[in-house]
Amino acid sequence: MTEPEEQRDEAGLDDRYAVPPPVVPDADPARSNGHRSAGPSAPAAADQPGDVWDQRVAGGLAFLRRRLAGDYEVDEFGFDPELTEAVFHPLLRRLYRDWFRTEVSGLENVSADGAGLIVGNHSGTVALDALILSTALHHEHPAHRYLRLLGADLVFRMPVVSEIARKTGGTVACNPDVERLLRGGELVGVFPEGFKGIGKLYAERYKLQRFGRGGFVSAALRTGTPIIPVAIVGGEEIYPMLADIKPLARLLKLPFFPVTPTFPWLGPLGMVPLPSKWLIEFCPPIPTAHLVDSADDPLVVFNLADQVRETIQQTLHRLLERRPDPFGP
Repeated sequence: MTEPEEQRDEAGLDDRYAVPPPVVPDADPARSNGHRSAGPSAPAAADQPGDVWDQRVAGGLAFLRRRLAGDYEVDEFGFDPELTEAVFHPLLRRLYRDWFRTEVSGLENVSADGAGLIVGNHSGTVALDALILSTALHHEHPAHRYLRLLGADLVFRMPVVSEIARKTGGTVACNPDVERLLRGGELVGVFPEGFKGIGKLYAERYKLQRFGRGGFVSAALRTGTPIIPVAIVGGEEIYPMLADIKPLARLLKLPFFPVTPTFPWLGPLGMVPLPSKWLIEFCPPIPTAHLVDSADDPLVVFNLADQVRETIQQTLHRLLERRPDPFGP
């Protein structure tokens, strides 16, 4: 994930969407209001397991019928909210909740509607932090908002990955697309460090890399969109990068080729992320509506980008003090 322009070569559904297919049942209590009828005509679901599975099978078949009939919506960027809600988010929530034990704070800084540019730190060798951030926002926010992630050109050149990225709301990191999303009232997620962030060595963990010329700031200024810095702790430990084999990276046309404690030594098993403890904090929004006329002023753009970077860095220091053990409970 990356910022617009400079690092392009770096890195409320309606009711019919509410039933997931049976292959990925979502038993998350946080998605339910928790109320049950106490009357004799409505026994507890636990007393009728057959009815629960009948409902899941019926819901799954209805889902498949809609997919086969093409009865679902996709926006101009290729975002498929039904598929995202029914398939991808339930899978990611297992990582988010059970594997990484993620704690989220500051969600009151993200409005229930309207546009916002969410700017985060990037890390982890593989950009799982973008996916976990998107899952946290949709799962924990009262409005269950989607985060439209910006991706590098490399993401959209990979056959399977590009399709998944589009279906889950991602788009290429370029200013015209960002501004269209923001003017449409979407939440857009950007990681200005790009590949420099996810490709840094473990010795440099939680040290923010350069933000570049601030293309993300220009997009926010032109649309008058508030910028919401977010600090993510936990991503640096999932694939601790000990070395980068640059000749092999150039041969494979990759930004880097990582060597971690488990990869490539364990083969495919080396791709299993370590179960680090994650903390995510959304910082107070930085308004930009009063600076719309300064979108092309390099000094204003640089100062605002520096303010966002410093806010994230200071928040990372504070979160690390709260989490002395990277793999603790």
